[in-house]
Amino acid sequence: MKTLKKLLLLTAAVLCCSGLFAQSNKKIALVIHGGAGVILKKNMTPEKDKAYREKLQEALDAGYAILENGGTSEEAVIASIMVMENSPLFNAGKGAVLTNAGHCELDASIMDGKTLEAGAVAGVTNIKNPVLAAKAVKDNSVHVMLSGKGAEAFAKDEGLELVDPSYFITDRRKQQLEKAKTMDESRGHLGNPEGNNNFKFGTVGAVALDQQGNIVAATSTGGMTNKRFGRIGDSPIIGAGTYANNQTCGISSTGHGEYFIRLAIAHNISAQMEYKGVSLQDASQDVIMKQLTDLGGTGGVIGLDKEGNIMMTFNTPGMFRGFKKVNGETGVFIYNDEE
Repeated sequence: MKTLKKLLLLTAAVLCCSGLFAQSNKKIALVIHGGAGVILKKNMTPEKDKAYREKLQEALDAGYAILENGGTSEEAVIASIMVMENSPLFNAGKGAVLTNAGHCELDASIMDGKTLEAGAVAGVTNIKNPVLAAKAVKDNSVHVMLSGKGAEAFAKDEGLELVDPSYFITDRRKQQLEKAKTMDESRGHLGNPEGNNNFKFGTVGAVALDQQGNIVAATSTGGMTNKRFGRIGDSPIIGAGTYANNQTCGISSTGHGEYFIRLAIAHNISAQMEYKGVSLQDASQDVIMKQLTDLGGTGGVIGLDKEGNIMMTFNTPGMFRGFKKVNGETGVFIYNDEE
């Protein structure tokens, strides 16, 4: 009888340990970005370098903690993006770039790789965290994208936090707008990006893989300095700025949106994986380093596949980025000679 009890206890212990082992080996991963562009170490003060790295790490930690505790990939990407939306360091939420008229027009999107459901908002001016509005559109409307006043009315009905438009504006962005206007009144700093040491696409994004194997991608931005006529870039466009499919990958883009729209960058990478059977890294290399570059576009993408493999590909001098995986691999980077 005692022997039987010992065997039962031993079996229970083994099963328990096996369950914990299986749980700890669930493939979870998170990758984030805070924009790409002419980001050169020689132009970055030690204080600013430190500030960016710390905020990227904070965003990474916020999202990964959710994944570690069994939370969803959607919860993780939203947590990461909200850290960056609430920081004046990035071109999303507070601290977003200014339009030609001197105010902020914000865009965001999110996509679920399991269901292919997606939501987006474009050209909003008073929603504190546009990524939450994108999620609300996905979850609580029959549409994929809402824009302008309609999106703002919807956000109000959903009980999302609204702020005075002045909340988003910072002195740094005011100075950038004035400089952009002097460079090229019709196109802003796009007229001479290489000549502007501060030129960057500060869009933020995150892609996560949770313990259930679900991939979610999300992106948020203020667009381009000195933009006019209600310009909308790639960030709120599913397939260009954001895409997720559990069978292939999740992607968030940052760059010159017009080019990303023309090439359907995010979906392009997924399609190559699905139809050609290539890896996430190979697909992104072709799309960013060849197709985008050949067309004259600049920027980058982050992504991960269903195995938790991470990708961070860009054709600019730098991209604010970071990742963390279940095997302990992690890092936060800014310049193109890191990693």
